Amino acid sequence: KDTRAAGRRRTRAALLFSIFSKSYAVRFHGLERLHPFNAAKGKHIHKALCAELSLVEGSFYEPEELTKHQLRRIHTREYLRSLRWSLNVARIAEVSLMAFVPNKYLQQAYLRPMRFQAAGSILAGKLALDYGWAINLGGGFHHCCSNRGGGFCPYADISLLIVRLFEQEPCRVRRIMIVDLDAHQGNGHERDFNNWETVFILDIYNAFIYPRDHAAKLSIRCGVELQNQTEDAYYLRQLSRCLMQSRADFRPDVVIYNAGTDVLKGDPLGNLDISAEGVLERDRLVFSTFRALGIPVVMLLSGGYTKASAHVIADSIVNLRQHGLLD
Repeated sequence: KDTRAAGRRRTRAALLFSIFSKSYAVRFHGLERLHPFNAAKGKHIHKALCAELSLVEGSFYEPEELTKHQLRRIHTREYLRSLRWSLNVARIAEVSLMAFVPNKYLQQAYLRPMRFQAAGSILAGKLALDYGWAINLGGGFHHCCSNRGGGFCPYADISLLIVRLFEQEPCRVRRIMIVDLDAHQGNGHERDFNNWETVFILDIYNAFIYPRDHAAKLSIRCGVELQNQTEDAYYLRQLSRCLMQSRADFRPDVVIYNAGTDVLKGDPLGNLDISAEGVLERDRLVFSTFRALGIPVVMLLSGGYTKASAHVIADSIVNLRQHGLLD
């Protein structure tokens, strides 16, 4: 009995640095279903982790909603004002019917949950610095930059996290690496940190899908442009090579890992053929590479548009724990 109780305590401690809030969910009378993005993905992962690891509600940190003042640390005043126009919000969310909805409803049903998810990314950064790792069950809005949103990304949480770490942790954080393994190019943070010597961007993505942002691509220090239907063997081989090269070229103080699962086979937007086992191995490679060096890892979930995505993410987190990477 004592052994089982100790095991449960270790399990709860292992997931203490995961972040989730019920306020993450986008609910808009079904309009959110017009985009392939699973607006309740975080909730499904949370439920699966609680069932798999016998966790309780208190095992997860909950962020507070980002304020306008906090958003202004990265976003221009003009961009934040543009979110008051339903037409612009509809363009960002890629749901044209939203253009005809009063903006106050969009603020509450879509933008407010996204502000909570972005806040979760900020909180994950703080926890990772103190404890070695943190996972936000949301966020990863890598198509948004300081003055423009897109691809269902209204707030630049990755850029905001980087700026806040540099400003608030100058002694502990001088160099940051982004490892972006979402199926889409991370053009938002790439535009924000062009020519920043202190920010290293590794990006592996399908070159034949959105956003095809050639100007942003210039910021990538280590990258691979994948073909449609790329499979596990080639993908993992290129990832291993890039991780080794990046580690040799740049020693970060913290890694922001954008762990999109739209690389999964059958994803309607990613158009790659990575298996669930491939995603688990991908995540293990990233965590083991940097945790072995004592470098904190912040994991954000980003894209993923299949029904299986949430369960694959939950399985991957359990797998990371089983490999001793979430101690």
